[in-house]
Amino acid sequence: MTAWLPHPHIRVVAIGLHWRDGRLLAAEVRDDAGRIKGVRPLGGEIEFGESWRAALMREFNEELGIDVTLKGEPLMLENIFLHEGAIGHEVMFISEVEFPKAAFRDQDRIDFREDNGEQIVARWFDLADLDVEGAPSLFPSGLKGLLLGARDGAV
Repeated sequence: MTAWLPHPHIRVVAIGLHWRDGRLLAAEVRDDAGRIKGVRPLGGEIEFGESWRAALMREFNEELGIDVTLKGEPLMLENIFLHEGAIGHEVMFISEVEFPKAAFRDQDRIDFREDNGEQIVARWFDLADLDVEGAPSLFPSGLKGLLLGARDGAV
């Protein structure tokens, strides 16, 4: 496994929130030793000249081979984090996404590959089971609070 380090500049990314029965679709995030340390909704970097909407739709098409529908206006989050001793910095557009009706309906997990060939596993998680002792973290940090605040009308 190749060690991943954050980019040395601010990245602008778009991530999509897909819900099934109140559970959020998120991909496993592993540390450099291969252990699961958290989960993160799917999405990726916005390319120069690309809108966040186009980037998010492109990312789901590249990763899962589906066309998603974006719902509502995005939430915004600045994510400054530390990974393996290196600082990362992202500005995030976060939007709800709707899958085509039959997409992954009977699957508990989705396996796909990133552009770099890395095998990724995504599953649906209950927010209550994340960011608690003994459970995976929800990345980016602060996303759970943002989602709970939006749900409760505080955002």
